[in-house]
Amino acid sequence: MGTKAEATKTRGGPKAPLQFSTINGVLGIAGILTVGLGYFLLSTGSITLAPVLLVLGYVVLLPLAIIL
Repeated sequence: MGTKAEATKTRGGPKAPLQFSTINGVLGIAGILTVGLGYFLLSTGSITLAPVLLVLGYVVLLPLAIIL
């Protein structure tokens, strides 16, 4: 049986570090602001716009900020 170090060697070598660009920062900030606004509207009683903003922030903007 191989060791853990040998197993990582055979999987393609070292991985490149994550490199975030300006678009990642813009999308990340937009996602955080959208989620924050969604929670604020949820606390004021908005039951229509708040869930839409929360889903947009958590499901669209923040993952795009990580992926792109």
